[in-house]
Amino acid sequence: MEPKTAKTVPEPTLRRLPLYHRFLKDLQGARREFVSCTDIGLDLDLDPTQVRKDLEAVGVVGRPRVGYVLVAVIEKLEDFLGWKNINDAFLAGAGSMGSALLGYHKFEQCGLKIVAAFDLDPSKIGGQIHGKHVLALGKLTDLARRMHILIGIITVPAAEAQNVADMMVAGGIRAIWNFAPIRLRVPEPVIVHNEDLYCSLASLSQKLSKSLKTGSTPQTLAVPKPADVVARSIH
Repeated sequence: MEPKTAKTVPEPTLRRLPLYHRFLKDLQGARREFVSCTDIGLDLDLDPTQVRKDLEAVGVVGRPRVGYVLVAVIEKLEDFLGWKNINDAFLAGAGSMGSALLGYHKFEQCGLKIVAAFDLDPSKIGGQIHGKHVLALGKLTDLARRMHILIGIITVPAAEAQNVADMMVAGGIRAIWNFAPIRLRVPEPVIVHNEDLYCSLASLSQKLSKSLKTGSTPQTLAVPKPADVVARSIH
């Protein structure tokens, strides 16, 4: 039986929910007790009506003239997104991207714990990156099967990505987060989510080029910290 999220909640809504969660956690840190769709919409530059529909889709209902109880909304979002259940994951590719992901400690707040990395580079095998052991890639399939790992993260070059995906599938991994610039072929019911940085960069470059040609003045944006870039990619 498919999970409810796959049937009833569209992908754009799923991508906005972590943004709501992050904003609400900030408010919680400021000791706020209630929040409205207008509050959320103003901060995230979203239509409050869209915010209300998104929250209703996951079962969050507000109170007239009061809004939402902050703690209750956070709890509901975390339950819906599965962030209260920590899932162990393997990462293949301990290069620059892989190392950055290994060092991002907030993953566990989102229900993800990278327990080991795998690579082909002899100089990395046997060492540690951000406290995570780096093992030989050839050990991935057997260890994934023995440890019942369900999530795999691919940060290897495109030429190696399909082979790594095949190894993950053979080890029983059911969901793959792919950072390699290639579309993977996997059997059902394995889930693949592609994080295509090239497409994002192309979109950014095109918008900048258009802005420069039209002479429009772009909005001033705060320069994000590297960790924030990773966080947004996750969400």
